[in-house]
Amino acid sequence: MADTQTKFSAGMRTRRSVLGEGYVDAAVSATDAFTADFQTLITESAWGSVWSRETISKRERSMLTIALLAALGHHDEVAMHVRATRNTGASAEDIKEALLHVAIYAGVPAANHAFKIARAALAEIHDESA
Repeated sequence: MADTQTKFSAGMRTRRSVLGEGYVDAAVSATDAFTADFQTLITESAWGSVWSRETISKRERSMLTIALLAALGHHDEVAMHVRATRNTGASAEDIKEALLHVAIYAGVPAANHAFKIARAALAEIHDESA
């Protein structure tokens, strides 16, 4: 039980540091009896077990995540993780490099759509900071 609580706590800290307080607060407040177990699962596993590891940087994890999500066609998640680069240190150039890898290893159509999503998300970040 203690390990689960530790993973959840670490996961929530990491999740908030990457996605931002507002995003996580909205996800948590939308949690209900049907989605609670899923929210716990992703907080403990994705954020507490993987994203909280110190082997590679959050910048590198961000690039890997964006490339994988783009390759798999998870468009909403691509946009969310591009917006999260405000907190991970991945630059627009890093995102471009990750998406070029997607083009070669997962296909040009996947990369083409991901470039459109990333461009829009980066414009959103730029508009917010202006």
